[in-house]
Amino acid sequence: MNYTVDVVRKAVELLFLIGEEGGLGVTELARRSGNTKARAFRLLTTLEQCGLLKKHQDSASYSLGYRALILGSAANAQITLVQLAQRYLSEIGERCNESVLIRIPDRHESYCIAWWDAPHVVRVHAELGARRPLGVGASGKLLLAHATPDLREAILGGHFQQIPALAPTRRRQLEREMAAILERGYSVSFSEKRKDTVALSAPIHDVQGQVIAALSLTAPTNRVAPEDLARYIEPITESALMLSRALGYQDN
Repeated sequence: MNYTVDVVRKAVELLFLIGEEGGLGVTELARRSGNTKARAFRLLTTLEQCGLLKKHQDSASYSLGYRALILGSAANAQITLVQLAQRYLSEIGERCNESVLIRIPDRHESYCIAWWDAPHVVRVHAELGARRPLGVGASGKLLLAHATPDLREAILGGHFQQIPALAPTRRRQLEREMAAILERGYSVSFSEKRKDTVALSAPIHDVQGQVIAALSLTAPTNRVAPEDLARYIEPITESALMLSRALGYQDN
């Protein structure tokens, strides 16, 4: 079954054409993309309204817009982060002697982009690409705490089909937890996503200072009891800061 949407594919093709060679007008863009001039104009206008393109009125030509810069910057940071994770994650895990992973936000979810398994018979294993709603687990709460106010409200209010609305008491509890996360700089969870597990998470910042990922440690409670988690705070927060600085973040 074909799930592709042709109009989206055509719009993306136009976006890449302009990315490869800015300054083209609608007639030339229509010719190169195989669209009629009218259809190309509608697609270009839509992309312009989304901030992905900019139309230059004097020459009636198009170049990439400011939101394309955001996409490029985010892609560069995420790709660089994966490369850094491959270099440093085993070192971080060996320092803590527990499994560590990195999760990044994607709208109302987060997903795992890298992990390192601890060399224990009993351990918490992560899967590349595994998704979960923001607000769930140590990394999910941390990423939600650093999300935009609109996204936080949408998630807390259950405005996504996969996420039920929170009961008022649970919402207030989560709001208090997020305030504490922002104040102390890290997040913890106890058997929230998986039974008999603990987790600790710290933010990874990009060059603009935005939180783009969470570095997390996770372990079974039969080896790391909740009261023992404090000894991992410094190694994980310091490692997250090291990764942030490698991405260009300046914390002074």
